[in-house]
Amino acid sequence: MQGNPIRHLMNPLDFTVEELDRLFDLAGDIEKNPDKYRKACEGKKLATCFYEPSTRTRLSFEAAMINLGGEVLGFSEASSSSASKGESVSDTIRVISCYADICAMRHPKEGAAYVAASKSLIPVINAGDGGHQHPTQTLTDLLTIRSLKGSLSNFTIGLCGDLKFGRTVHSLINALTRYDNVRFVFISPEELRVPDYITDMLRNKGIAYEEVISLEDVIDKLDILYMTRVQRERFFNEEDYVRLKDFYILTKSKMDKASSDMLILHPLPRVNEISVEIDEDPRAAYFKQAQYGVYVRMALILTLLGISVD
Repeated sequence: MQGNPIRHLMNPLDFTVEELDRLFDLAGDIEKNPDKYRKACEGKKLATCFYEPSTRTRLSFEAAMINLGGEVLGFSEASSSSASKGESVSDTIRVISCYADICAMRHPKEGAAYVAASKSLIPVINAGDGGHQHPTQTLTDLLTIRSLKGSLSNFTIGLCGDLKFGRTVHSLINALTRYDNVRFVFISPEELRVPDYITDMLRNKGIAYEEVISLEDVIDKLDILYMTRVQRERFFNEEDYVRLKDFYILTKSKMDKASSDMLILHPLPRVNEISVEIDEDPRAAYFKQAQYGVYVRMALILTLLGISVD
């Protein structure tokens, strides 16, 4: 990035709407013309520093870099890194900066990626920090909606399940508030309602939302249903988790009440909140969503490295 300031991605709002449009246009071109990008990152290395388990996020970052002709190094859990010896995130990223050109970091502590970015000599991508942010999942969600619905404006989205601890939900809501006429329906048990800071923000911006407990009562109003799992790792006690984990399960009978073009999204992994019988429904878009995640991460790597392909 000769002479250019290092740019990181910590939060989906780090990019303007116009920058996101360019990013999504690039992702769309990558989808249509993959051969054009096969050597774009030749000689470049991506470090995946994952202090927390991950399948989709880590592997999609690695697939993205390999698809661009680059190489990958890193670790998949804290116990296989020097963090197990007590090394700080600051020291780790200083060392990684000597080995790689760009880094994707996941960490269970909120703000860890920000600390890394403040000390890093290479671009850092926040691949999830605790229950806080998960910006590349949000970019994936936005690209999926834009690609399959044609626009990021003028729709009603229902977010269902764990709205209290779900970092994907919080990031997506914040990102969608920048688009026109997006209406929110929050579907959760009382204990897992969306945090007050989210609803306060929506009220302050004059954005329509409603909170309900029953999915069946609102599914016919939705253009998009964003399902989430109840996350065992975010609970303080097992009893609460067991009581709430099966509160919402999307079944064929519930889908019979939905519109014929409603999209079902899910950041994955799925536990049992979407019945496997739904996988064959043409409205089920969560595996397409995982594929869009590779395209958007390819576009992001190119953008942060300042690489253009003619």
